[in-house]
Amino acid sequence: MRVSSVLLVGVVKLLVGAYARWVGTQPSAAQRIYFANHTSHIDTLALWSALPLALRAHTRPIAARDYWGSGLKRYIATRSFGAVLIDRARENATEDPLEPLRAALRAGDSLIIFPEGTRGTSAVPERFRAGLYRLGQDFPQVELVPVYLDNLHRTLPKGSLLPVPMVCTVRFGAPLRLAPDEPRDEFLARARAAVMALGAVQENPDA
Repeated sequence: MRVSSVLLVGVVKLLVGAYARWVGTQPSAAQRIYFANHTSHIDTLALWSALPLALRAHTRPIAARDYWGSGLKRYIATRSFGAVLIDRARENATEDPLEPLRAALRAGDSLIIFPEGTRGTSAVPERFRAGLYRLGQDFPQVELVPVYLDNLHRTLPKGSLLPVPMVCTVRFGAPLRLAPDEPRDEFLARARAAVMALGAVQENPDA
């Protein structure tokens, strides 16, 4: 593992803890897609840092090219923890933004994704987009593991430049699989509910 990766993990542990809690599952070398709620720029590093060292080398976070695609941020994303950069802005309408993710899965890597597609502002995740469903269809052998990042929306909320030191936990839940012929919206609602259950957060009916 690169020295820069070790330093990043150390900084994350110092700032937020990123303590792993395995609920209904255990660390495994099985190929997985970890999908989580998204409220902070530090989410990716926190989840990746919570994984055991042996799993980090084969687990690649997904990062938006428009944010992580240049300068120091690109070096950190691609060289330190092997992120897969995707075209969130769809600058080339003829390219499928999921193809880099499929390539990583075909190579045997696991992935970290945030199905909301953009950062939210509360403990309750926004509606999930279709990418997780499509990957689940294309790679039925890959385990889909829900993850809830607790307190990170307070540590480095959207719009904040400096993190507030706070103990955060990363809860890993039991793997999901698509049921035969399961409709997209039903699966995405089920996946989102699994993430929310790990954080014991509930939908606000007035939202």
